[in-house]
Amino acid sequence: MLKLKEKYGLYIDGKWKDASDNAVIKTYCPATGDFLAECADASKEDVDAAVKAAQKAFISWSKTTPKERAAILNKVADIIDANKEELALIESADNGKPLRETRIIDIPYASAHFRYFAGVILAEEGSAQVLDNAFLSIILREPIGVVGQIVPWNFPFLMAAWKLAPVLAAGDCTVIKPSSTTPLSVLRLAELTSDVIPPGVFNVLTGKGFKAGNYMLEHDGFAKLAFTGSTEIGRDVALAAAKRLIPSTLELGGKSANIIFDDCRFNQALDGAQLGILFNQGQVCCAGSRIFVQEGIYDKFVSELVKHFNSIKVGLPWDDGVQMGSQINENQLEKILSYVEIGKNEGATVLCGGERLTDDKLKNGAFMRPTLLANVNNSCRVAQEEIFGPVAVVIKFKTEDEVIAMANDSVYGLGGAVWTTDINRALRVARSIQTGRMWVNTYNQIPEGSPFGGYKQSGIGRETHKMILEHYTQCKNILINLSEDPSGFY
Repeated sequence: MLKLKEKYGLYIDGKWKDASDNAVIKTYCPATGDFLAECADASKEDVDAAVKAAQKAFISWSKTTPKERAAILNKVADIIDANKEELALIESADNGKPLRETRIIDIPYASAHFRYFAGVILAEEGSAQVLDNAFLSIILREPIGVVGQIVPWNFPFLMAAWKLAPVLAAGDCTVIKPSSTTPLSVLRLAELTSDVIPPGVFNVLTGKGFKAGNYMLEHDGFAKLAFTGSTEIGRDVALAAAKRLIPSTLELGGKSANIIFDDCRFNQALDGAQLGILFNQGQVCCAGSRIFVQEGIYDKFVSELVKHFNSIKVGLPWDDGVQMGSQINENQLEKILSYVEIGKNEGATVLCGGERLTDDKLKNGAFMRPTLLANVNNSCRVAQEEIFGPVAVVIKFKTEDEVIAMANDSVYGLGGAVWTTDINRALRVARSIQTGRMWVNTYNQIPEGSPFGGYKQSGIGRETHKMILEHYTQCKNILINLSEDPSGFY
């Protein structure tokens, strides 16, 4: 049985504190509407205190060796593994996603990211080169400083791990703000790691985005900003960073193409279409929300896909056999339902779903039936705008060139997939789609070690791979004169 603290403070400099003005926010379970906990709503003074604590800690933390940091990263991973059941329960209650998913995906993937970056920094090397027989050029990577990190509500714990693991590995300190909707798993991680991560290195601020989030964007003590969330807010983060001439990394929205060719493994592609849009209730930035099916199998595939969607068990996250939990809240559910109406007005046919679920135990939660829309043109709003829910459009195509053109007709470029038994076609299509990630005969797999991030309005930078360390460090060049001549030339 999950037991939560009734009240959480801000985690600053290794200590728990109330907001300076004693303001609070409350978090509720989206599946039942039950109150979960009260959390501090950070003020401008609290943001400043957290940044100052991180700046102070950076003086010593930035001088730690890769071996020391790797040991801490591995200890954090051990702590996550040892508490995976509790963390999974917290994540499911706070977010509404199925408990089985958090057990086998969110929590283990988070742990794996800490271990991955521990290994990466132990294998790091600088470089040295003699130039013109006159200079020895040494190139090093050094920590960038204090980083402001903001993570979303759809994968609260995993996204926090994506941010925290590399920032610790790089030798930086962080002030991290989880979503005000889903702060509990990150707060619990701070509790669990308080004896492992030195005070001030990892600070957690809870609060509303328009308050604490904006205070972070306005603060001039950050050396870098990192954000995962909507493209709209991502622009604000990028502008805030640009005004201060500091870098930012952004993982933003998407409207990804899930492309199914006649020669696919039929049942595998059916499962992939379902996984692409229904995983995490469709609240996934890289969700395969545009399903393109080649005309030769279109009728059969869509008919079977409707059966699959109608057989999905939607229910309370912790109930046995549940495949889809609740949406994050009523506002998000209303937004999703409004897009179904937009689709109808654009001429779309609702093949299944399109409505909320209020049966029995679900009446107090934000539950949605898995939804497929057909007779949709790729230019329609439901095919171009991010719905962020379990709603996909199905579009028929004839040729490879046609589907590539439609897939690329989007302001986004985060994910996508191609389903075919022709490896040459798979590679042609994967290379032709303007996205940062293309899956072949799978979907929504994001293991550590494979870079994830977007093209176009889907973001800047890559996560889940060692290349993110280039964004959390800065390049130092030491140029040594090898001659007695001060000019360096013999």
